[in-house]
Amino acid sequence: MANIHSFESLAALDGEGIRFDVFFTGCPLRCAYCHNPDTWHKSDKDMTPRQVYEKARRYKPYFKNGGGVTFSGGEPLLNADFINEIYPLLRDDGIGYCLDTSGSVPLTDSVKQAIDNADMVILDIKFHNPRDYKKYTGGEFDRFMDVGRYCSSQNKRLWLRTVIVPGINDTARDIEEYARLVSGFKFEKYELLGFHTMGFFKYDNLGMPNPLRDTKALDKSKLDELQHYLDSLVL
Repeated sequence: MANIHSFESLAALDGEGIRFDVFFTGCPLRCAYCHNPDTWHKSDKDMTPRQVYEKARRYKPYFKNGGGVTFSGGEPLLNADFINEIYPLLRDDGIGYCLDTSGSVPLTDSVKQAIDNADMVILDIKFHNPRDYKKYTGGEFDRFMDVGRYCSSQNKRLWLRTVIVPGINDTARDIEEYARLVSGFKFEKYELLGFHTMGFFKYDNLGMPNPLRDTKALDKSKLDELQHYLDSLVL
């Protein structure tokens, strides 16, 4: 049984092809720039692996060109046991899955199994040093590094992502540090995402303080400039 925040059908940005996204509740991080703080809290949807599988299988006709299920959140690897239970159901129906994770959990045997069975992993690289990682997420820096190293050691298909926040990690020096940090990983691509303010209303609705309320969205031209520089360093 797992607590589910929501589903998104026919998604196209969370892995290859058309995806059926499963968003779990619960996250060990408290990122200052989180745009889904509503996933921090439990919902009224407790579901079994069979129930989630039955919803996902309806979209199988769309799972072409590498499509499938994406487990996201929240932090999906908090539910590694659940993912390991649903895996045989998906596998026997010819449906693969992707993990969209911050890698913010200990690398237990159960987590390794969930990674091993995944078609691919999207790993969120939040900050390039332990100080800022702790300051802006409250989490443990070494955990996502362990996940990245494990994926690389197993030759797991790996995509990397980083949210760029104005005034926090948006300099050329930051990009150089990110490139250095992941130099030991085996990955297919590294995508930068621009900080946006579209989730600000959720903080208001939940009565929660928004640490970055006065921060503006990252300008697209700035994002493109930083992405181009990153590509020149890692590709």
